[in-house]
Amino acid sequence: MAAGFGLLAVIGGCAEKPTAAPPEQPTQAMAQPPVHPTSYAMTNAQPKLPTVKLWLGPKEIEAEIASTTVQIATGMMFRKEMGENQGMLFVFLRPHRTAFYMRNTYIPLSCAYIDAEGTVLELHDMKPLDESQITAKSDDIQYVLEMKQGWFARNNIAVGTVIRTEIGPLRDTFFRRRR
Repeated sequence: MAAGFGLLAVIGGCAEKPTAAPPEQPTQAMAQPPVHPTSYAMTNAQPKLPTVKLWLGPKEIEAEIASTTVQIATGMMFRKEMGENQGMLFVFLRPHRTAFYMRNTYIPLSCAYIDAEGTVLELHDMKPLDESQITAKSDDIQYVLEMKQGWFARNNIAVGTVIRTEIGPLRDTFFRRRR
């Protein structure tokens, strides 16, 4: 496990080093008040996070947005169920090489490693409670989308698929600069 700030970011049961400074002007989606770390221990699931509708090609899903250190560190840990078209979108401040694993995560998941433009670069299946890291091949990962295991395959979502929101590209949704 990688160390940083004394708190290891464990994303949806997945390892992640903290990233650098925030964008100049975060949008409303990024400006959500953080869940206070003492309001729950990392021995139980975090409360449901704010959501966003995402379109992966023609397929619409609802994804919780994990964007603060605590939200990212807890991710899908300790949750026992997840809807078929529900997921969690991890939003990082800048592109980097990430690594995910499934510490304290009971639901079998698949994850998409996504670049700043919202293009799926890699797809991976993850096993419950498996702490083996799945390291991205690219240094360009800015988002990770976790869904029920096999969801991407069942819905014909492949590498190269572009993800968008009601606003448009992920970059415009989460890092739109205000004038």
